[in-house]
Amino acid sequence: MSHPEPRCPYRHIVLFQFKASAGAEQIADIEQAFMALKSKIEVIESMEWGQNVSPEGLNDGLSHAFSLTFASKEGLEQYLPHPAHQAFGEQLRPILEKAVVLDYVAQPVLG
Repeated sequence: MSHPEPRCPYRHIVLFQFKASAGAEQIADIEQAFMALKSKIEVIESMEWGQNVSPEGLNDGLSHAFSLTFASKEGLEQYLPHPAHQAFGEQLRPILEKAVVLDYVAQPVLG
């Protein structure tokens, strides 16, 4: 009897560089608005964020990282067009210089 493969979680990694003209209060508002999506979009299983603290200097101007976890690809597919996510994008756009997004299927490291 074969067992189905376990479903690996989907990770959605987002990195932001804000425009030089963006004020600290505007950036703080974006941080809060992004984290508020967790309570507005039920398919987000977990979420975390932080600002770059790397001493390596390889961040290419990117200052903020956000990591979202979904149970499956379907969760990510529901999140992307969700009205709350779309509204967040509209709020972000005026102060965003650059964004990098990477999605991956989490593979556990065994042993």
